[in-house]
This record gives sequence, C-alpha cells and structure tokens, in this order.
Amino acid sequence: MKEFIVKHKQYLLSGVSFAIPFIACGGILIAAAIAFAPMGPTGPDFSNSPKLKLILDIGSTSFKLMLPVLAGYISYAIAGKPGLVAGFIGGFLSGEINAGFLGALLAGILAGHIVNLIKTLPVPKILKPVMPILIIPIISSLAIGLLMLKVIGLPIANFMVFLGEWLKGLSAGNAVVLAVLLGAMIAFDMGGPVNKAAFFFGAAMIKEGNAFVMGSVAAAICTPPLGMGLATLLGRKMWNEDEKEAGVAALGMGLMGITEGAIPFAASDPFRVIPCIMVGSITAAVVAMLGKAQDHAPHGGPIVLPVVDNKIIYIIAILCGAFVTAILMNLVKKIITAKKGA
Repeated sequence: MKEFIVKHKQYLLSGVSFAIPFIACGGILIAAAIAFAPMGPTGPDFSNSPKLKLILDIGSTSFKLMLPVLAGYISYAIAGKPGLVAGFIGGFLSGEINAGFLGALLAGILAGHIVNLIKTLPVPKILKPVMPILIIPIISSLAIGLLMLKVIGLPIANFMVFLGEWLKGLSAGNAVVLAVLLGAMIAFDMGGPVNKAAFFFGAAMIKEGNAFVMGSVAAAICTPPLGMGLATLLGRKMWNEDEKEAGVAALGMGLMGITEGAIPFAASDPFRVIPCIMVGSITAAVVAMLGKAQDHAPHGGPIVLPVVDNKIIYIIAILCGAFVTAILMNLVKKIITAKKGA
C-alpha cells in the first residue's frame, strides 16, 4: 500500500510540474488585468478596457489549458505516450463538467490506468504497430470520455444543485456556522464545483441585500494562495526551488483573489495541503463574518478593498487566514520531515 501511495504521489508531481507554468502564466495575466481594471458593481469592469480584456482572455486561456495539461501528464507518468490523449481529453472534460482540478486529478489517474489495462490485452501481430498511436488512444479516450460525461458529470451537477439549496437554508441560521461551511468549501477544490457553489451563493446574497456573506467568501478566496506563498517564505528550507517559485506566483494571485494559485501545492500533496488551506480559509471567513465585513462586489482578495465595508476587519481576516494556513502547513511539513529522518 505504501509503495502504491508513493508511486501515485510521483504521478501527481509529474503532472503538477507541467501544469505550474500554465497556472503561473494565467494567474499573473488575470491578476494584472484585474488590478488595472476599474471596479464596477459586479466586479472588475472591462467594458471600456479592450486591452485589459485581451490580457484577461489570454490569461483565462492559460488557466483553461491547465486542467488538460495536469491530467494529460499524470496519465503520461502512469502509461507513457499512449496515455497522453486520454489524459488530455479527461482533463478538458473535467473543465467542461465543472469538476475542477480534483476532477482532472481523477481523470489523469483513471486515463493512465485504463491505458495500461488496454496494453495488457492480447492483439494480433498486425495491429501491434498501430496500437500506441491509434487503437489505444481511441479506446482509452472513449472510455475516459464516457466516465467523465456519463458517470462523474451527473453526480457533480446534482451535488451543485444540492449545495445551493442547502446554503440557502442555512443563510438565515447561525452566521458563524455558515462562515465555517463557506470557508471550507472555498478552499476544498480551489475553483472547482464546491468552490463555485460557495462563491455564487455569496454573489447571489449581494443581490438580496446581504453583503456579509460575500465578505466572508471574499476573505476566504485569497487565503489558500496567500497562505501557501507565505509558507514558502517562512520555511524556506522545507520547500524546493520549484515550490518557492510557485509560492511567489501564489502570493501575486492571492492578492488578486485567485484561489487557483494554491493548486500546484494541493495537486502534489492533496491529503496534507487541502486540510491546511481549509482551516485557513475557515479562519478568514469566520473572522470576516464576526467583524461584519461586507463585500459589495462578487470578487475576493485585497483587490476588492475599495468596495468593502469594515476594511480593517477584512484585512485582519485575510492575514489571520494566511498565517494560520502557513503555520499549519509548515508544521505538517516539519513533522513529515522529522518522521522521514527518524
């Protein structure tokens, strides 16, 4: 079992190493566009800024490519070149069905193992030369496509509807409980369906005249990338050079409210990173809710400060969440390192 886990962690790291440039490029371009765009009532307004909109579109394209690249190279690490096509298709479909980066991780792993399974099938000698370039890509792509569209996609869609209705039922209840749930959801899949359910709920509540919910969501949104970037600064010796570079990019994305900046860390070590960033985002959301921070624009991070009420509390909430994430993450890293050295 331990060998299985170690192998799959290496597969994930392989996919992450190829995806990081796409995340960094897309995140920085999107952050730059948002930073210079005027803030309208519904977030950054690009209607009179065609050049900034162009930069935003290019950055968004890089982000969209991130999921196929992540899944494609996870599959490649498992099955070699024959796994690329199914992996890329699975990753692309993960974006189409709003399964996010967790869906892409699953797609990459499934695609790689499906390809390896097909490789073991007995075939006539005449077909062997075309197996890796034709037969395997076609069969594996059909298999992963059917899984993503017919098996994984429907439950995710139903889950999204359930989450939306569930949050509506909670909105009139305990504000702290709601903040805890929203903070956890925002960090859980960093731009995936659970994150978006929390975000759109917060945005919908602005229209209902309740900007407190979006205040909590907005503080939680930027905490994962800021926290992970801060962790690489506070514990330099515990992080490798690639992780330090990803940390710098994460800080920039966090300032602009781009949760996806934490994906390189979560994708390479999901079982340790995701709980840490969830605790940090919960902290930020709860502090913002208790301090009655209100965000009147459907966006998050320090970039929306001009449209936030109780600005000092909002900043304190973000700082608390980021430091909790960083300290917790480095503590976990330290414990793991100590165990390996023992």
